Amino acid sequence: MRKKSVLMFAAFVLIFVMAGCRTNEEPSVYANEENWAYMETDKTASADVFFICPTVYSGDENNFNMPMNDEKVKADFLGATNMEKGIYDDNCRFFAPYYRQAGLNVYQMPEEERKEYLALAYEDVEDAFLYYLDNYNNGRPIILAGFSQGADMSIRLLKECFADEDINEKLVACYAIGWSITEEEIEEYPHIKFAAGEKDTGVIISFNSEAQEVTDSIIIPAGTRTLAINPLNWKTDSTPAGKEENIGACFTDYDGNIVTEIKHLTGAYIDPVRGALKVTDVTPEEYPPALPIFDSGIYHIYDYQFFYRNLQENIGVRLNSYMKDNAA
Repeated sequence: MRKKSVLMFAAFVLIFVMAGCRTNEEPSVYANEENWAYMETDKTASADVFFICPTVYSGDENNFNMPMNDEKVKADFLGATNMEKGIYDDNCRFFAPYYRQAGLNVYQMPEEERKEYLALAYEDVEDAFLYYLDNYNNGRPIILAGFSQGADMSIRLLKECFADEDINEKLVACYAIGWSITEEEIEEYPHIKFAAGEKDTGVIISFNSEAQEVTDSIIIPAGTRTLAINPLNWKTDSTPAGKEENIGACFTDYDGNIVTEIKHLTGAYIDPVRGALKVTDVTPEEYPPALPIFDSGIYHIYDYQFFYRNLQENIGVRLNSYMKDNAA
């Protein structure tokens, strides 16, 4: 009998390890509200957004992950989150954890050397998500969202925790903007799928903006191809969308205020070779990369801003579609 019990326990452990997503049996640092940039528990809404902030921490020669007690960096973190929060606010509660994100200096390392620092960042993101799920979700639909490093973390979270069918059923969509996802990854994780249009749910929405002449970047290295959907026409092929389909580019400040809004700023089409979103009607001189890890013509920091209103509208479209599909 004892041998049978031991074998059953071992089988349970194996199944759980294979599932990939940890439990929150140990006390979580995310029980402390100070470790959340946003935790909108008092807002009445039909769905929740779990948002993962892009890279704001530079790092230095001795530090490669953001310290959780650095108030200056946390202020930048909150500001970067605010710049995108308005896209998701309508009809949604907003949850955004502080986490020990990898510094910008990590992305200047060879890919293999980055892994330990990104793994530490993901450890926090997963911890925060599980705490949110156990304590605040209460059965609500979930929009998973992030930008840049935050998009990478959201895809990792999707691969691991959303392998659980009960969790996956809550997924409205994963907006992983400014990061790459390949067909091979989709095949490796059969519970995830890429968006095919404007209204499908339980899918990944992703794209990476660049000028038409770009052939290589840190996010889409030469010789590789990422999946993408065009946020102007919601097609995944190379059908071009003219700038008249861009209902509003919005440039926001650290308080989330829209400082400048320009209708019909850009058109866009998907490069059939690289899978990059080629942005028309603007130039690299007008919109420089701003970060040293990107060359001229990489519009990475404008991914949300160029297509702000189209993304905002699409959140509502997909949420409505999810609600209709899951109506009692």
